[in-house]
Amino acid sequence: MLMHIGDSPEEAAFRDHARTWLAQHAPLHSIDASQWHDDLGGHVNACKEWQHVLYDNGWAGISWPKQFGGRGGTSLQASIFAEEQSKFDVATGSFAVSLGMVGPTLMAHGTPEQHAEFLQPMLRGDHVWCQLFSEPNAGSDLANIGTRAVLDGDTWIVNGQKVWTSFGQFSDYGILLARTEPESPKHKGITYFILDMKSAGIEVRPLVQITGVAHFNEVFLSDVRIPAANVLGQVNSGWAVANTTLTSERAFIGGGGSSWTVEALIETAQKLGRTRDPRVRQKLAAAYARAQTLTYLGYRLRTASSLGLLPGPEMFVMKLAYARHWEKTMDTAMEILGADATLWGEHSIDSGQWQHHLLSQFAIRLGGGTNEIQQNIIGERGLGLPREPSVDRDLPWRELVKG
Repeated sequence: MLMHIGDSPEEAAFRDHARTWLAQHAPLHSIDASQWHDDLGGHVNACKEWQHVLYDNGWAGISWPKQFGGRGGTSLQASIFAEEQSKFDVATGSFAVSLGMVGPTLMAHGTPEQHAEFLQPMLRGDHVWCQLFSEPNAGSDLANIGTRAVLDGDTWIVNGQKVWTSFGQFSDYGILLARTEPESPKHKGITYFILDMKSAGIEVRPLVQITGVAHFNEVFLSDVRIPAANVLGQVNSGWAVANTTLTSERAFIGGGGSSWTVEALIETAQKLGRTRDPRVRQKLAAAYARAQTLTYLGYRLRTASSLGLLPGPEMFVMKLAYARHWEKTMDTAMEILGADATLWGEHSIDSGQWQHHLLSQFAIRLGGGTNEIQQNIIGERGLGLPREPSVDRDLPWRELVKG
């Protein structure tokens, strides 16, 4: 398969069209101190406002089929628009779960009634969604979830705890994994639910992160009632549905880009007079090389997309490479800043953005599967290596040792 590098004439025309429209409707990207000390509530409101603008002008859901309210374009066009949009001071981050993860899962596994009820408001930006998967004893081993759902007539009653729930405190709906058959092996007996976050019995507690922002939350569910109509897919077959979501999540994290670039770091190094240091120059060159590698990995994904092929192991490679690039580049940033790296906020260089990015790296390295999990998947699915030994895969979940 020949790699698709650069834009075809049709793609270049689409890019020009997108760039022209964005220039007419959005300010160019800028850096200020408030960007690194997020007002999350304000951020969510800004995302909603921008998503409404996209929807009203036909730019929401570029790769969504027209039958679901989208533009009916290609994933490649969606990537091009995202690249151009990143140059402007607008945001859609609070819709990462809904548009990037829930939407594709709903389209693949939802009923016509679920499509009609949820997809249009999601695309319009009316509702924020969150992901209720991870638990204190089910992180990398997600199939070990212990949140229980018991059927009571035409309603499921749910009890349990979730953690690392992004934007949970602002969400209208959530996607929830719960155990509905504890006698089955852990990958079975799981059901995938759509949860109204305003339901009685839900308590959301924000978790203040090392950056000082409460982006994540822990969520407690006490006798929460979910209508049977809100099961997505089949009862006890939620793991297959969840894998659709997880695949979309990894693609989003690996290909979503960031609010920093190596070029911006080079500018900081030049401003501080550090580019004359041969050690710094070498590390900046390495960072640039990693960034270029990610660009060409992206071309591989774009090539597959343009040919109508589903992405393979390269998606996991890109997610892992992106996480490693972030980690190593932030180490370089701290070396460039020197003692100034200990400062924070308005008193620091570049409004403290590099310190913020240093601390933010852990979410990238853990979210969507840790680096170690990505390595296992690449080994098994990409290189054909044997699976990691598992002694509990076929045992009933109820018999497993819990943390």
